[in-house]
Amino acid sequence: MLSVIARLPLKEDRVDDAIEALKELMTHVAREEGTLLYTMNRAKSSPNTLVMIERYRDKAALGAHSSSPQFKEFFEKLQGMLAGEPEISVLEELCSI
Repeated sequence: MLSVIARLPLKEDRVDDAIEALKELMTHVAREEGTLLYTMNRAKSSPNTLVMIERYRDKAALGAHSSSPQFKEFFEKLQGMLAGEPEISVLEELCSI
């Protein structure tokens, strides 16, 4: 399995727009085969940064997600909302409970 942690630093006046765009994307992600977990999070200490925590069955599932038309459309919209470079970590899951 693969896990992804994506930190998205957003312009203060675009946070609500990004949340709505992500909610729309998540309606499509819920139907993706091989996507096991996809959550949107935010720390109180950093309200302008959204943190996506994702889990995929395998590399093919992650690739299918990343190349889907819905993800590409979302990522295009996101460009105007970002306050900096996204930080994306792809992790190989070694053990879970």
